[in-house]
Amino acid sequence: MRATLRTLALASMVLAGACSDSTGPGPGQTLVLSFTGLEPLANGYHYEGWALVGGQARATGKFNIDATGKLVTVSGAPIAEGAFDTGIDLGSTSAIVITIEPTGDTDAVPTSTHILAGAVSGGAAPLTVGASLAFGNSFSSAAGNYILATPTNGNNNNELSGIWFLSLATGSPTVGLTLPTLPAGWVYEGWAVVGGRPVTTGRFTSVSGADQSAPFSGPMAGPPFPGEDFLVNAPTGLSFPTSLVGGTGVISIEPQPDDSPAPFTLKPLVGMISATATDHVTYSLGNNAAGFPTGTAIIR
Repeated sequence: MRATLRTLALASMVLAGACSDSTGPGPGQTLVLSFTGLEPLANGYHYEGWALVGGQARATGKFNIDATGKLVTVSGAPIAEGAFDTGIDLGSTSAIVITIEPTGDTDAVPTSTHILAGAVSGGAAPLTVGASLAFGNSFSSAAGNYILATPTNGNNNNELSGIWFLSLATGSPTVGLTLPTLPAGWVYEGWAVVGGRPVTTGRFTSVSGADQSAPFSGPMAGPPFPGEDFLVNAPTGLSFPTSLVGGTGVISIEPQPDDSPAPFTLKPLVGMISATATDHVTYSLGNNAAGFPTGTAIIR
């Protein structure tokens, strides 16, 4: 009821404005977007809105987010009230989708990297990660375990300098992450916060099997699970081997291709590593899905 009343009020305002300004957008052609928790994209990447009209995706406007959470154009100019004059009759829109688009994008075709979406009802749509046209999963059931160990340089050697997302609860290594399969355009990435800086443990699409890279590990094979030893090739400003105690373990969801080497805003699993943590003990990651971005789309 509140959404309906708000939509009616907004529609009345637009109709009143149309009487005095015949050059403005017609009724039902403006899409107003607002977001909570959506972060700026870097390196020319940007967001784009799409309206599903008659089963077809129609572009409603490109945008980015500034440091204060406000909508801006791709070039950084403010977008007043987050309003887009789409030039489209949005009256029969069934859903709104927000995608991530690469730098230089000029086509009218959405990428597969859908971050938020929602069904339109009463002229408005709540935008969530869990919508079927986004991830189709809220990640509220995501869970994870990890151990500290450095299997790639042998036993009893700098064991607090590696993190592996597995469980030793049964006495043998088993899958440590409970995560849904991601749709196209997305990939998981593990992280350890080392000296206050997030350092990748590698990207992966499956919770079993090695991840896609091992830039800091030693010469020996690691276990068949996502994870990393921080032993060599330390990034500038860090020194490996190190100790991860007192740091943080993170699993993020990254757009693919990615706008930045830093962790993306979607972090379903986060866990503080206790200052008293020891190696080869199974610890838990906390569910962080409640912190995912959300939004609202209103047609007026």
